Amino acid sequence: MADVDSPYGAAPASLGGERYRPHPVRTWAGELTVAGYGRDGHGGDASGGPGDGRSGVPQESGRKTRRFVRALPALMIVGGIFFDALTPDDFTSSPLFAAAPLVAAPFFSLANTGLTAVASILAVLGLRVADDEMTTVVAVTELVTVLTVSVLAILINRVVRRSGRQLASVRVIAEAAQRAVVPTPSDRIGGLEIAARYEAAEADAFIGGDLFAVQDTPYGVRLVVGDVRGKGLEAVEAVAVVVGAFREAAETEGSLEGVAQRLERALEREGTRRDGLDALEGFTTAVLAEIPRGEGVVRLVNRGHPEPLLLYADGELDVLEPEEFALPLGMGDLGDWPDRAREFTYPPGSTLVFYTDGLSEARDQAGVFYDPAVRLRRSLFPGPEAVLDALTSDVRVHTGGKQTDDMALLAVGRPGVGQPGRRRTVEIVKRP
Repeated sequence: MADVDSPYGAAPASLGGERYRPHPVRTWAGELTVAGYGRDGHGGDASGGPGDGRSGVPQESGRKTRRFVRALPALMIVGGIFFDALTPDDFTSSPLFAAAPLVAAPFFSLANTGLTAVASILAVLGLRVADDEMTTVVAVTELVTVLTVSVLAILINRVVRRSGRQLASVRVIAEAAQRAVVPTPSDRIGGLEIAARYEAAEADAFIGGDLFAVQDTPYGVRLVVGDVRGKGLEAVEAVAVVVGAFREAAETEGSLEGVAQRLERALEREGTRRDGLDALEGFTTAVLAEIPRGEGVVRLVNRGHPEPLLLYADGELDVLEPEEFALPLGMGDLGDWPDRAREFTYPPGSTLVFYTDGLSEARDQAGVFYDPAVRLRRSLFPGPEAVLDALTSDVRVHTGGKQTDDMALLAVGRPGVGQPGRRRTVEIVKRP
């Protein structure tokens, strides 16, 4: 990042009831600006995507690879024709003609695979007719070989297409399951602006052990962000238990401490149903928050989770640390002390940022951890969604795209009164 002057010029004397303190602010280096805009000044990355936070270089490379693979069968057939025409009769190009439909089978449709197979067979026939060698043993062997491989290519295409449809069905079911277990919250809840993001470490994965939930209750907006120990279906089961217990407790418990105790008891009951190591060592780090209506404060109960961040409207940032650290949920057998909610000022125009350790424990090539507080401090954003866009983009730059753990992010913005309009684009500063 680099320091630049405030993009707003003269600031008003007050900003939503808080004194606005003009000072240098930061822009985000790399492929995206803080608002998710590319180097060309338009939405999306350098490759023209819709602001997905990924560098345009890998995507462009992937597109070139796909184009080459799709052109490869035709290149093999054309190359085989020239090879056969320009080399002595002792050389044969039948391997190229046989390989062309096999290459097409996984990537092309059934019709295009069939057309590739027909083109290969016609190429062999045409060359042998032109050489007047159609009746020789070598010519017949070549033709039978290409014909046999073409039939196999069509069968392979059918199998691959059927498997692809099954995989697509599984993906849809997995995505629906995740949305059922950890639904994406609405953009506005209880007068607050909400943005959420779930980034799985494994490609095409939809369900993991990270969780978030936001709910409007009689006591204000309550939320939880957590991380279940372990992976796989057992972690997903624990996520379902935590989210389900939170939904009920948030509506009925009169205090945030009571909500935390309800989650503790729910996980204890879940632990008695498990066998093996998870029955003894299953736990969930979590932070619970309560934002009462009209009070300008947020109350937090932290159970061994990374501390939330409070990003003010002028770019300043506070790390919301608990007065005393507590054990994660599900570890009540190791200690018994009452939860104590800590209250922090939450002024208009500021944004709360919650995250799991998939963000804070992301490492670069030198093994240095990503520090979201350092990266966000003295930065301006048009809203919670832009904060998450910037974080997910920046952590990919930090890790070189090699994410090793799931990452759940939640940003909650309190709209400010008289807040100056934020620029949608800022100067791009190249990394050294």
